[in-house]
Order: sequence, then C-alpha cells, then structure tokens
Amino acid sequence: METRHRVLVAEDQHLLRSALCRMVSELYDFSIVGEAGDGLEAYRLAITTMPDLILMDLSMPGGSGFETIAAIKRRAPQIHIIVLTIHRSEEHVRESFDAGADGYLVKDASFEDLVSEMRLVMQGKRNTSLDVRGQWSSSTVLAPGAPRKAHLWDALTGRERSVLRLVVEGHTNRQVGECLNLSPKTIEKHRASLMRKLGITNVTDLVRIAIEMGVLARPDEEHIRRPSL
Repeated sequence: METRHRVLVAEDQHLLRSALCRMVSELYDFSIVGEAGDGLEAYRLAITTMPDLILMDLSMPGGSGFETIAAIKRRAPQIHIIVLTIHRSEEHVRESFDAGADGYLVKDASFEDLVSEMRLVMQGKRNTSLDVRGQWSSSTVLAPGAPRKAHLWDALTGRERSVLRLVVEGHTNRQVGECLNLSPKTIEKHRASLMRKLGITNVTDLVRIAIEMGVLARPDEEHIRRPSL
C-alpha cells in the first residue's frame, strides 16, 4: 500500500482552511495531520506533529509567513513547505524561497495545480518559479484556474461574485450585508442563487468551488467595506 504523505494546513480563514483539509484528505496519497490558523500555531504543530508537507499562507496573525517558514526549517529542515497565497510579486516569491519554501502557488491556481505542485515537491523537485536568467516566470507560479471553471465565474453577476468572495473570506450573512449595504435576507437570496448556479447544496462545497475558480486572488469588482472580525 502506498504511503500517504502527512499534511499540515496553515491558513487563517476558517472556511478556506476547512475546505482545503477536506479536499486534500480525499487524495489517495495525502492525509491531514493538523490545521493552524496563525503563524505561532503553525510552528507549534509543525514541531509536534512533524508533517511531511505544510501548505502555508503568508498573511496570517502571529508573525509573518516568512518568519514562520524560516523557524520551521531551522528546527525541521526535512519538512517540505508550499506557500499558498494571493501575493504575486517577485519580492514575495524570492523572500519565500530565501526563507526555505519548496514551492509557491497563488490562490487563483486550480486545485489540480496545487495537487501537482504537492506531488512535485514531495518528489524533491523544488519549484523555483525563476528561469535560468533569474527573471520572473509566470508559467509556474501564476498558473491560471482550470479552464472548465471559467464559465462558472462568467455565469455569476457582479453582486453574486462579491457575495461569494465575502462568504469564502468567512463573513456571516449579516457582515456580508453590512459590506454591501444589503439586508441579511437579500444576502441569503444571493447565496441561494450562487448555489443553484454552481450546482451545490452547502457552504463547504461553495468554498471548494471558489478555490477552484481562484476567487480570492481575483480583484474586487466593486468597493467592499470589510467589517472587523
């Protein structure tokens, strides 16, 4: 029986973290050993559980992602780390690899791209995302979402896209309504329309589809005043 690689997911957005854990746990060659919502918890769990692989967001409470990566690598250099983030800049990529990351993927990549990256990294193949001239290369890090998901995004109205983004970020119907100056009842109608168009019946699947469409990495289509959580 093939060994399943043990994965720790470090992501501060609860719904996104839960969806990632569920999706990864369904893979035949990976299993989830823990989940962390901030940098300090990610470091503590990395040292206590010693996973084979960490999916690491850069923007979390409890210290920068770069510091967390470096600290983990100092204590356990054998742990592989893939940065999973919204940041596209060359500076973020360079700092991540300087800290010890083994891979880097932006959140508008498809889940299939993430799985490919995970398997590549576990084979010891480091994705540097830089070509031989040291220039920025978008072919690996900036991989687009799967084309078959594009029509789903195109089928949504601008307001439905805003609601979807805020729901995935973990906001309640009341908070989404405050952001968009709409009543919670109206937000519930938009959520029902979203689920109908996307062919799903629960929030977990809504987050999963959003990940596959790269919702978090897409620009806001209208000004959204986000509440304090």
